[in-house]
Amino acid sequence: MKDALGSVQRVLVLGGGSDIARATVRALVAERTRAVILAGRDPQRLAPAAQEARAAGAETVEVVAFDADDPGSHDAVLGDLFERFGDLDVVLVAFGVLGDQEESLADTGAALGVLRTNFTGAASTLLAAGRRLRAQGHGTLVLLSSVAAERARRSNFVYGASKAGIDAFAQGLGDELAPDGVHVMVVRPGFVHTKMTAGLEAAPLSTTPEKVAEAIVSGLRRGSHTVWAPPALRFVMSALRHLPRPVFRRLDL
Repeated sequence: MKDALGSVQRVLVLGGGSDIARATVRALVAERTRAVILAGRDPQRLAPAAQEARAAGAETVEVVAFDADDPGSHDAVLGDLFERFGDLDVVLVAFGVLGDQEESLADTGAALGVLRTNFTGAASTLLAAGRRLRAQGHGTLVLLSSVAAERARRSNFVYGASKAGIDAFAQGLGDELAPDGVHVMVVRPGFVHTKMTAGLEAAPLSTTPEKVAEAIVSGLRRGSHTVWAPPALRFVMSALRHLPRPVFRRLDL
């Protein structure tokens, strides 16, 4: 349960080793979050993130195993976590893969891998977490989406399609859970300088994990439904979304 000042007390992070997840945990702990559960495929690789959370001031930090690509395990894993750790204020779904567009075009299996993680895995996770939050009667689900969800671009349409699908799924789930006191917040960052984007040419309005984390914490404080990072991308993507298809196809995107 949030404290008297509305600060998150307990957070579960699925994909806890990502740069944005780590920055968000640090930002939340600075805002008085005291218990952090980090989940990922390889718990040993989460050790640095756990140490960061402790150094930032978290009183309880746990690391658990979670495989985004194994939807059959999600309900049991989430059920166990809620039973073990009790009341959770925020569940952050932060895992995802960028994939390689050329590889996806040449190999259907590679494309399906991106879709499996970013859509199927995330949708399964959101449903499992949503059921538990509904049962406890409060809490916030946060999905790390992308501006790529607004309109699939030729250069990354496999990734964009996966994000568009899960973005819409989360919004619909938010409408379903709202009457039961559960809030869903979708976060749409632009190009973020992380391990995942290392070596890629930065896009205009690129940002950092720390800036995205600030936007997430601010969004939680305001009860936002959608968070853009940086905010100016809302207007850029709105313009792109409404461009006629013949014009859009001529853009180098």
